[in-house]
Amino acid sequence: MTVHLPELSGLVLVYLLVFARTGAMVMLLPAVGEASVPPMVRLVLALAISLALAPTVAGAYPQAAPASTLALGLMIAQEVTAGILVGTMARVIMSALQVAGTLIATQTGLAYAQTVDPTSQGEQSAIIGNFFAMLGVVLIFATNLHHLAIGAVAGSYRLIPPGGTLPTGDMAELTIRLVSGAFALGFQLAAPFLVFGFALTAGLGVLARLMPQLQIYMVAMPLNILVGFLLLALVLGSMMTLFLNYYTGQMGAFL
Repeated sequence: MTVHLPELSGLVLVYLLVFARTGAMVMLLPAVGEASVPPMVRLVLALAISLALAPTVAGAYPQAAPASTLALGLMIAQEVTAGILVGTMARVIMSALQVAGTLIATQTGLAYAQTVDPTSQGEQSAIIGNFFAMLGVVLIFATNLHHLAIGAVAGSYRLIPPGGTLPTGDMAELTIRLVSGAFALGFQLAAPFLVFGFALTAGLGVLARLMPQLQIYMVAMPLNILVGFLLLALVLGSMMTLFLNYYTGQMGAFL
């Protein structure tokens, strides 16, 4: 099949360029771009968003077809780059849950296998982080916050207008703010477990001095894991509420 460039004009050209940006963003956006979402669903979603968005942003794109295939390729590459940049920055927001999961698994002893065998790649800590990530996605859909991710597609045209130069300075500043905020949130979510771990370690240290004959390690590990799970059951609701508030505030920057 041969595609003639003059045929790529008007709304057809606009739809092609919008889909290039939207497809790259949907692949990375929180909630709608998760690996657990089937690729066919993401493709249909990207096509539907592009179809709805194309008439509203048609004025930002050229109506005539480019003079050469190279020019068309550059236009598509610019749109894909813009979609990847915005989608990646939005994806950083979800990394807070992975940070919290890794800290909690390390503190409660669930990541001890990684200490003994560094080649294990941290499967235990990944389990806690993946659980938080999946729970966060479920709550985002349950509270209709996935509309923020879809709205970020339209908001990307305000952040990175088509055909213009990439605002590298603003994008770098926003990325730094998102990365630092995600790490700070992950640390805050894991703070109860860090405090509990410090108190438990100090108490067991005193107990070991009072009873030298006690096999403190055989007591510490099961107790650490048991109390860690009990604490997780108590604070899980507050942790996810804090994450959802953070997600709402940070995704608002893309609208």
